[in-house]
Amino acid sequence: MTDLSTARPAEASVSEGLRAMMRGFPTGVAVVTGTDPAGEPWGMTCSSVCSVTLEPPTLLVCLRAASPTLAAILARGVFAVNLLHEDARATAELFASGTPDRFARVGWELDPEAAGPHLRDDIHAVADCRIGMTQQVGDHVAVFGEAFRVRRHEGCRPLLYGMRTYGRWFGTEPAV
Repeated sequence: MTDLSTARPAEASVSEGLRAMMRGFPTGVAVVTGTDPAGEPWGMTCSSVCSVTLEPPTLLVCLRAASPTLAAILARGVFAVNLLHEDARATAELFASGTPDRFARVGWELDPEAAGPHLRDDIHAVADCRIGMTQQVGDHVAVFGEAFRVRRHEGCRPLLYGMRTYGRWFGTEPAV
């Protein structure tokens, strides 16, 4: 008989358990964007985004360590967090796919003050951030970004992701 109080499950089962647990935790969907030193745009879908503090206004994004988007962001020290609206599922899937010409398939802009491309047709909000610090954790890098500009599109609802599917916000009208 095995003493369950001291038995340790295999690492794979803990990883799979965590993956299953987090599938049941719905979240908003973002595309994190930046440009490399040559000015080329990079971006990837990211659901690992959270607010850390309001003073200073800081966001946390977790990006795959081998990501070219992360490399671009680290090289320039700035990035944008594009929060997608409920009708932007195709954009979320495009930026999750790794398709090389993804920026040719969406409307975007990069004004002189932007930290990364803004996906103008697909967002309900965007934050431009400067990297405050980074921390590698396993195969990802946690990037803390201090927001220096936030833009919102009133009346839009967020795109949600959970249980391996995209969904819409059902509830009261968005706060203005």
